[in-house]
Amino acid sequence: MDFERVKEYMIQRLRRGLAPNLYYHGIHHTIDVMRATDEIATAERIQGMDKVILMTAALFHDVGFLIRYKENEDISAGMCWNILPRFNYSQSEIMMIAHIIMSTSIPQKPVDKLDSIMCDADLDYLGRDDFFIIGCNLRREWKEYGHELTVKQWYFQQIDFLSQHHYFTKTATIKREEKKLRHLEYLIRLVNKK
Repeated sequence: MDFERVKEYMIQRLRRGLAPNLYYHGIHHTIDVMRATDEIATAERIQGMDKVILMTAALFHDVGFLIRYKENEDISAGMCWNILPRFNYSQSEIMMIAHIIMSTSIPQKPVDKLDSIMCDADLDYLGRDDFFIIGCNLRREWKEYGHELTVKQWYFQQIDFLSQHHYFTKTATIKREEKKLRHLEYLIRLVNKK
């Protein structure tokens, strides 16, 4: 597995190919998810081949946005089969990567440790200080793709999403859950004021 080479190739492809109105799902999201994946995987003591597989899944998890906006996980998984053999990934490694990518589809359904790490990394921002900024970018992106919400509708959507979400790894739970719940409380207060 030549991760460094495939990373360079895919980052360039994403920079060139992603639509400029992907305010949330742009290259910055992929880079952020890769950072979070690396941090959570390290804390969860994932190393060797498993870590390379996980980092590759993080790199590829949203490449389907190059092709279409909705339900892109299956496209992302399919692109792994077309691209990764050129970078010395075996069929069994690609199968694992595709499986991890599919687990990030909302609602997330991880079945093992690697899936859980990837799911937590994909939604790491929910428990961070930049939650509201990133959320504004997502709302703006949705508007571009025909899913416009009023501010109040957006708040209710975020309340519903945060209420149903939970982190799967011990690392993400310890690091992000408390702040995520504070964001939820703040949104509830905002809705009750209006």
